[in-house]
Amino acid sequence: MGGEAIKKKPKPVQMNPNWAQLQQKLKLNGSKASSRPFRSSEEDTSKSILGKRKDRTDDESNDCEINPLAPVNDDSSLTDAVAMDCEMVGVGEGNKSALGRVTLVNKWGNVIYDEFVRPLERVTDFRTNISGIRPRDMRKGKDLWTAQKKVAELIKGRILVGHALHNDLKALLLSHPKKDIRDTSEYQPFLKSGSRRALKHLAEEILGAKIQSGEHCPIEDARAAMMLYQRNRKEWEKNIKDHIRNKKKQGKWKLKKKQKNEDASNANQAGYES
Repeated sequence: MGGEAIKKKPKPVQMNPNWAQLQQKLKLNGSKASSRPFRSSEEDTSKSILGKRKDRTDDESNDCEINPLAPVNDDSSLTDAVAMDCEMVGVGEGNKSALGRVTLVNKWGNVIYDEFVRPLERVTDFRTNISGIRPRDMRKGKDLWTAQKKVAELIKGRILVGHALHNDLKALLLSHPKKDIRDTSEYQPFLKSGSRRALKHLAEEILGAKIQSGEHCPIEDARAAMMLYQRNRKEWEKNIKDHIRNKKKQGKWKLKKKQKNEDASNANQAGYES
């Protein structure tokens, strides 16, 4: 023991009071940080850019707003009912309308035909702010007769749905049986004080869908008309059947009345002759 060097305890280093205070503060903050989950600098940067999305209410963020007109499936088959919408361009002096695009969707809202159409006359006003049609679209457009033939094939023997369909059929130089037309501009429950309402207003009020806020999209318009019909199909078809039934009854009553008048006239004529 005597031969061993006696180890002396080192004297404690005198720490600057400011440094000691800072070290104590760092220890305290470190203990608080350890109780929170670790976040990388990337996460912090991302959060600072995107904002506190979790803290936002649904009203504040509508990035994932669901489109009520979106089809529920991808079935593009030809169904018993199809909806049609057309966009027009100006020809002549620009105030005369001609077909510029025609779109057909099936009962699920899936597109079955959508083509730009080259009018017979030169286009003088593309009406882009409403029609959405531009000069370049006409370069890939079909001629009127090709489009007319295809549309005629697709709507033949089917219920045709649309809004103010007489305008679309006129532009296509086509007709369709009245009994097979379902026009949302003429359906009685959709009228307001006996007046027709715009498809835009019907879509927003009944379907909660906003359409035609800028350039019109014939796909959206056709889908809106089809959805309006589908939601009211049962009652709509019942009204049509009742109307046809009443019309037949009126026809029979008129026929009987006519026959009765003819019989009375013949009887009077026979009396005069005798």
